[in-house]
Amino acid sequence: MADVRYAKAVNMALDDAMAADPAVVLFGEDIAEAGGPFGVTRGLLEKYGDRRVRDTPISEATIVGAAVGAAMSGLKPVVEIMFMDFVTIAMDAMVNQAAKARFMFGGQCSVPLVLRTPHGGGVNAGPQHSQCLEAWFAHIPGLKVVVPSNPSDANRLLKSAIMDPDPVVFVENKAMYSLKGEFDDASETIVIGTAHVARSGDDVTIVSYGAAVNTALQAAETLAPRDISVEVVDLRSIQPWDEATVLASLARTHRLIVLHEAVTAFGVGAEIVARMSDIGFDELDAPIKRVGAPFMPTPFAKSLENQYLPNAKDVIAAVEQVLA
Repeated sequence: MADVRYAKAVNMALDDAMAADPAVVLFGEDIAEAGGPFGVTRGLLEKYGDRRVRDTPISEATIVGAAVGAAMSGLKPVVEIMFMDFVTIAMDAMVNQAAKARFMFGGQCSVPLVLRTPHGGGVNAGPQHSQCLEAWFAHIPGLKVVVPSNPSDANRLLKSAIMDPDPVVFVENKAMYSLKGEFDDASETIVIGTAHVARSGDDVTIVSYGAAVNTALQAAETLAPRDISVEVVDLRSIQPWDEATVLASLARTHRLIVLHEAVTAFGVGAEIVARMSDIGFDELDAPIKRVGAPFMPTPFAKSLENQYLPNAKDVIAAVEQVLA
């Protein structure tokens, strides 16, 4: 067991997948010689050559459109969109083509495509390079969406995504690329759609995903000396999502908070709250609270972005409210 950085864990998953299957190819802007804007694909061009690791023009629509065709023709493309904000330019290929192909062709073909893209703030990249748009894709039948919170899960979930016969949106948080975490190279892959109880507790459940899981764990650690026991559920996958694990946790604690970095309005948290209010109503001893970003673009200034992003203090305040 060793500590590995998040970016390196993603790189290792790509390396392992390419070594195991010659059909796996990488497309993206500056991913070959430069190793990607965050260095995630560094070293793969030298190892696998420019037939399998390809720099592309600055055209997200072209990148994803070509990947959809390649996937339907027998390859397993893993494409990188430099910032999640830029998926706006590739929505037709993902939403109208990749997501619909299996259905429209009566199950005669699949689209084994992975779209890797970083989201989130924390690096002062401004409103056009910091958005969390995963809820868009989670709304589309035919797409799977995963958002790992630590290096080990990033590695194992990416391997699962590459092996999946259907298109998967693999979301990374750019502020986490340098995050170190325990990594076991012998660990099995994770079934997409299975959550993980990252911390056990008795008084309140916090459900989260991605970088916000670490915010939840920080809040839980702060509350522990006050004899407030917080359970943290890491969704890992938001489409499909593991409502059975969330419901089981709610049944233990009887209080629920949903935390994510994305804006709260019409988001992933809203879906979880709606479902738990329905199937978990009898377990609730307090109203469910959502914690997320306010409904506004991400500020560029560091001081403003720090206020914009949900933090441990916001989570602690929500816990105090549901326990009151």
